[in-house]
Amino acid sequence: MNPGSIRLYSYWRSSAAYRVRIALNLKGMPYETLPVHLARGEQHQAPYSDLNPQELVPVLLHGSRILRQSMAIMEYLDETWPTPPLMPATARDRQRVRAIAQMIACDIHPLNNLRVLQFFENTWNVPQAERDAWVRHWIQAGFEALEDTLADNPSTGTFCDGEMPTMADCCLVPQVYNAVRFGVDLAPYRTIRRINEACLALEAFEAARPENQPDAPVGN
Repeated sequence: MNPGSIRLYSYWRSSAAYRVRIALNLKGMPYETLPVHLARGEQHQAPYSDLNPQELVPVLLHGSRILRQSMAIMEYLDETWPTPPLMPATARDRQRVRAIAQMIACDIHPLNNLRVLQFFENTWNVPQAERDAWVRHWIQAGFEALEDTLADNPSTGTFCDGEMPTMADCCLVPQVYNAVRFGVDLAPYRTIRRINEACLALEAFEAARPENQPDAPVGN
């Protein structure tokens, strides 16, 4: 199926947009990046705020369709262009991939995303050091559970599930990026580190890195 016009509203350092970039790259689908500078508050301004009332990224435009929420976007991509798949073949394995992806996207990421940290800073005047400690705490708590889920599980292969990247890996790599950014010690998470390295060896993941995006600042 011809993908037609695909445009992705993105921010270079957004974990949620990073997930969708990986998924698009794994599918081999060309797309146009439309930057939304979250740190400058562009997500709160029209016309973008009209496009997405949540004032978050990403938004994916497929022709005239407006698609929101990174997890739902990835499933849409997989259902619309099923090859190569982002989900395993069996219901049991698909449930495992969704569970791993949601451990990251629903339980770890929301506690350390930009709007939470901006609220701490602007409303409660929480100092930078304490905000960073908050982020590290919740990433470490989430990674401990994630490492236990992945390590020594027969379904874990080169990637989170088996020998092909799935939606779970699309979520894992951006969260590891955030962990490194905030100074989390990754030494205890051997399986997470191994999978992350395997993913980043693939061009689809390499091209999706924040520093490789057109809106990334020079010398980031």
